[in-house]
Amino acid sequence: MPKSRYRAAALGGTADEVEAAFYEALQQGNLDQLMACWADEDDIVCVHPGGPRLVGAAAIRAAFESLLTGGRLAVTPERVRRIETLGAAVHNVLERIDLHTDEGPQRAWVVATNVYLKTAQGWRMVAHHASPGRSEKAEVTVPGQLLH
Repeated sequence: MPKSRYRAAALGGTADEVEAAFYEALQQGNLDQLMACWADEDDIVCVHPGGPRLVGAAAIRAAFESLLTGGRLAVTPERVRRIETLGAAVHNVLERIDLHTDEGPQRAWVVATNVYLKTAQGWRMVAHHASPGRSEKAEVTVPGQLLH
């Protein structure tokens, strides 16, 4: 399916739908669908766990192409925290990664922040920053206190 068709079919009207398309593309190993989730901006950024800051679509595409050489990635977003306005959305997710190793099935966790902007083409990802997580419990929540 051509890239432009992915934009119309897979990317809906919300940041949540773009995020769903992004993780679906990882799970299917579909680089074109994954890149259709990104904005057409020179300054889009991506940081993979332990990696450098990748700036621009060409650098981001090359990094994901390398990650997808073995096929799909079993990455499932969990525990999404959202901050949204009319034109921007920040999602922080725990990414569960299921791996098949010589020692058998393994599970890894990544803490990721995805930033979306509403562009002329609709909602698009402008940043993906991922850090290694220690476990599924890689979250500390303290109840807030009213400031006023």
